[in-house]
Amino acid sequence: MNTETHSHDPLSRLRQDVQGMHAYAVQDSSGMLKLDAMENSHRLPSALRAELGRRLGEVAINRYPGERVHDLKQALAHYAALPPDWSLMLGNGSDELISLLAMACDTPGSAEPAVILAPLPGFVMYGMSAQFQGLAFRGIPLTAEFELDESAMLNAIDEYRPAVLYLAYPNNPTGTLWNQGVIERLIDAQGAQGGLVVMDEAYQPFAARSWIESVHAAPERHRHVLVMRTLSKFGLAGVRLGYLMGPARIVAQLDKLRPPYNVSVLNAECALFALEHREVFAAQAVDIRAEREKLLSALNLLPGVHAYSSEANMLLVRLPDAPKTFEGMKARKVLVKNVSTMHPLLANCLRLTVGTERENEQMLAALQASL
Repeated sequence: MNTETHSHDPLSRLRQDVQGMHAYAVQDSSGMLKLDAMENSHRLPSALRAELGRRLGEVAINRYPGERVHDLKQALAHYAALPPDWSLMLGNGSDELISLLAMACDTPGSAEPAVILAPLPGFVMYGMSAQFQGLAFRGIPLTAEFELDESAMLNAIDEYRPAVLYLAYPNNPTGTLWNQGVIERLIDAQGAQGGLVVMDEAYQPFAARSWIESVHAAPERHRHVLVMRTLSKFGLAGVRLGYLMGPARIVAQLDKLRPPYNVSVLNAECALFALEHREVFAAQAVDIRAEREKLLSALNLLPGVHAYSSEANMLLVRLPDAPKTFEGMKARKVLVKNVSTMHPLLANCLRLTVGTERENEQMLAALQASL
């Protein structure tokens, strides 16, 4: 292509690093038992679905979101036990909140781009959001047991002085709730150099504890800590609703970057309805946790299979040949996630969403037949 032709190509005006990236991949699940995306497999009872439909029919969709979004923030603050002097902002899923955090990052007094730091393997959007904003992402490998490498993390904080440290609690795709003492020391180190810590609690409904408890116990230690959650795993993956909690003075600055009306009136009304019926979703989470333990035991009885303990609604499983098993399960109409190429620590690993009892039985049978 000559220079003149190139100058008239609209793609020449788009960033070359973006053109070289791969888009976030969503697997085709048509006709499959879909257990690849950590969704809550339970639907609402039919009576509640009908009630929700009637309620959404009354929403004024000709108006921009207003008072009901404020009502939702108050309901979430109550549901999450928002600490004193903290506030809350909403996102179109936690993905948008991660993007806004990257957009806000700076490194005072330095010409170098700000750094986002996170353990690996972890949620891919931490690194992707950094690249989208022209920031530097530094990933620090976990130990072979999928625990935080404390010394490596502390060295990275000292060397890179990251603007944001992400700690998923529990982690995706390992399902790990990391050691509390290690996390506290990382929080202290990050605070000492002026950075933020984001505790990503996407899988909080299935975990034995939440970091909000630690915030209430030691508020002074958490003046630079944010807690991020989503209602996707709660049971509203289709609604796309995330929320970020933190000290009011920090959240006020981040909220300036939020697009106006980023949460629709329908999304807000769905979320309010769900919170009003939280006991239904809590019962679903109880069932998923029980099914997780049953599935974990059954998997570990299979020859050559090792399933790792989890505090999320997924299980990480190491097999003799993950790609072969993945394709075999797919041929049997069961879709899981092949994570074996995402990071060296995940060699020959699949990630399985914990579904209903019937779904788990079907998944287990397909896996066993595909080994």
